Amino acid sequence: MAITAAQVKELREKTGAGIMDAKKALTETDGDMEKAMEFLRQKGIASADKKMSRIAAEGLVASYIEDGVGAMIEVNCETDFVAKNPEFKELTENLAKQVVKANPADVDALLASTCPCCNMKVEDKIKEKIAKIGEKITVRRFIRVEGCPATYIHNGKIGVLMNTDKADEAVQKDVCLHIASAAPEFVSRNEIPQAVIDEETRIEMGKEDLAKKPENIRAKIVEGRVNKLMAQKCLVEQPFIKNPDVTIADYINGHFAIKSFTRWVLGEGLEKRNDNFAEEVANQMKG
Repeated sequence: MAITAAQVKELREKTGAGIMDAKKALTETDGDMEKAMEFLRQKGIASADKKMSRIAAEGLVASYIEDGVGAMIEVNCETDFVAKNPEFKELTENLAKQVVKANPADVDALLASTCPCCNMKVEDKIKEKIAKIGEKITVRRFIRVEGCPATYIHNGKIGVLMNTDKADEAVQKDVCLHIASAAPEFVSRNEIPQAVIDEETRIEMGKEDLAKKPENIRAKIVEGRVNKLMAQKCLVEQPFIKNPDVTIADYINGHFAIKSFTRWVLGEGLEKRNDNFAEEVANQMKG
């Protein structure tokens, strides 16, 4: 079947693969997107942690903590220029505060809530800013936790909100910084769904470098590789970024237990406008 530029573009955004590698993968799998992603991973061209995580929107991630309640929010706009606007920054920070105060159930409830500072609905306040700033502004998502929250926001682009059973500000800050940098997916191994382990095992079993090895040897190698992959996904098993000789579990021992964490990258999974990309793909495919 003929492979289109749009298919290549989609596969690149999901995997981070090059144009020609993406085209080959789609050709080999008759245009099946899921099989093409698996093909690239088995070739070592794409990595699982890049899947659907391409930064593709502007705006800010902000957080707010007060009296044992923490919130983190992502607000999107159209250009980085507006994202740097002090009024947009103030709006985003106030919305994070509103999540803490009003405890809305979802984005619609947040928009329908009333700002205590101006007695306006949040939705109307955003419309007011849109009229003034001149760009579309949307609240994409937020999260709220109660307990002993801690947060770290890196340049408004990466946000971490962690909740622990006890407070230790210095250690909590270090762990939030680590999460922002190391991008774990789970707190510990018991949170990993069996389906994730099974899928990684299947992918590893299909890799070319193991094709000629005896079944029992291949199984042992795959088990070791999957075990390593799972350790990389778990926060408490990762080497602490400030001291790789100890794990996060070692570092927090005696200070607190981590109940949960959320790590967001601004715009992950959203598509950024690129007017010349389709033409670029089409030209390279012709070659």
